[in-house]
Amino acid sequence: MDGRVAIVTGAGQGLGAAEATALAAAGARVVLNDLAGPALDETVERIRAAGGEAVACAGDVAEWSTAEALLAAATGSFGGLDVVVNNAGVLRDRMIFSMSEQEWDTVVRVHLRGHFVTTRLATAYWRDLAKREGRPAYARIVNTASEAFLLGSAGQANYAAAKGGIVALTLATARGCATYGVRANAICPRARTAMTGALMGPPPQGADPMDAAHVAPLVLHLAGPAGERVTGEVFVVHGDVVAVLGPPTVRATFRAATGVWTPGELDAALSAVFTEDPPRPGFVCDETLPLADTTFGAEAR
Repeated sequence: MDGRVAIVTGAGQGLGAAEATALAAAGARVVLNDLAGPALDETVERIRAAGGEAVACAGDVAEWSTAEALLAAATGSFGGLDVVVNNAGVLRDRMIFSMSEQEWDTVVRVHLRGHFVTTRLATAYWRDLAKREGRPAYARIVNTASEAFLLGSAGQANYAAAKGGIVALTLATARGCATYGVRANAICPRARTAMTGALMGPPPQGADPMDAAHVAPLVLHLAGPAGERVTGEVFVVHGDVVAVLGPPTVRATFRAATGVWTPGELDAALSAVFTEDPPRPGFVCDETLPLADTTFGAEAR
């Protein structure tokens, strides 16, 4: 990553801080974003103390002006932009029937809009660069999704919806910007952070398989030269696990005998498939859950 320039959002602590630190240790010059406060400043100072190059660019990640400031910091301080790691997020967990308008808007705004504004400005920069230089740019986006979108987490309708949107945004970016050199991927990390600590509980004594540092190697791979052939993919990552998700499959196909469905014919066709009582959601992927059993071998079992 020597000479590369990366923006990392949500870099004050947790996953973002671990990812920014790893990128800097690999030689990247990093622009760190989070809300203004000591956590962001401390991450910058740790990177500098270790010999890395870092600048802070505090601000609300969902604001267009913050994305503009991040791009300006990257190009102004370090001469360009090569990598964007979108990580900033919040939780406002609530069952859907109890969720307030503000709880919905806050989570979707920070996660999904926060990913959009940085992606929008970075891809425009890379598109212009590719056209100007007559060749694809070195351009990497690593977005942060969650297994919540696969599971339909019952108490996280806002979070699951935002994370599903991030995956869709990632795929659209990968397809729409490939010709300009953009490689866009999403990760679904498991890590014990300030945001998830209440859900995961305290860390074990000794090595913590849910330490955010275990996510950083995959981010480095996707952001680095080795990520050139990887785009439009979704990964689950934690501990010693990296799993590549496959695309959804077609479960069943039905065709009307006369070319036009009648209510009775459609009832008969679908009723033969959906027989469970009570019904349960079928478009749910829980195949990633057992991956935790392999984390750090026997220690996690």
